[in-house]
Amino acid sequence: MPEMPEVEIVRRGLIKQIQGRKITNVEIRYQNLITGDVEQFIDMVTGTTITDIGRRAKFLLIHLDNGYTIISHLRMEGKYRVSNDPSMIDKHSHAIFSLDDGQKLIYNDVRKFGRMQLWRTHDLSVNKSIQKLGPEPLSDEFTAENVKPRIMRHRKDIKTVLLDQSVMSGLGNIYVDEVLWNAKIHPETPANHLNDEDIDNIIKYSNMEMKMGIEAGGSTVRSYLDSTGHAGHMQDFLHAYGKEGTPCDRCGTEIVKIKVGGRGTHFCPKCQVIK
Repeated sequence: MPEMPEVEIVRRGLIKQIQGRKITNVEIRYQNLITGDVEQFIDMVTGTTITDIGRRAKFLLIHLDNGYTIISHLRMEGKYRVSNDPSMIDKHSHAIFSLDDGQKLIYNDVRKFGRMQLWRTHDLSVNKSIQKLGPEPLSDEFTAENVKPRIMRHRKDIKTVLLDQSVMSGLGNIYVDEVLWNAKIHPETPANHLNDEDIDNIIKYSNMEMKMGIEAGGSTVRSYLDSTGHAGHMQDFLHAYGKEGTPCDRCGTEIVKIKVGGRGTHFCPKCQVIK
């Protein structure tokens, strides 16, 4: 699943490619992609100009000049491409936005898990999906004062808590494993067993991992590509995720993989001791 760095890279690419372009036609090939009335979505988007591309956590926000925003969640396999090449459109192309320069903004999704919703721009903060999001790394709100009480009220394992987007948003399975490895926290540690230093380290390394992920163009562990079709390189700098059976970069102990909350979880049993 694209996490915050990957969605940010897509956002930056789309700004260069489609900001200021007018949408001349909209074709929705998979009706369940749209949350709400499909025909109303098409009518309200057609003829508008894309004024900006924003992001909140893992949500892409395509702002239009009619006062509405397309909230787009890529989920597992969603991808955007901008092209005038007809061969770029295939059976997995579920939304096609024709632009006034002859290009097409194509949304592809093999798994069909992604969703789009049209929402008033000035009311985005009350959208149910956006409203429940916790503070995200690299933002002014991502402080110990805000994050600590959200974490410490839980008795569940810290891995599951950090994946809860209402606690802190933007991180998924890959980056949570990396944050916990850097912070030397066992993924099964009950969240309310953490101390102030642990919380400070979660904040510190969440910011670090998001910054590194963005600079590296995201992580292409399976199929992620940016809007120009390029893979990311953050996977080359991972210490824990996908490293089971290899020596820990810090102590040499073999990285192990277990299931935590149903998610594959990677950690060093020597560096990350459960509390």
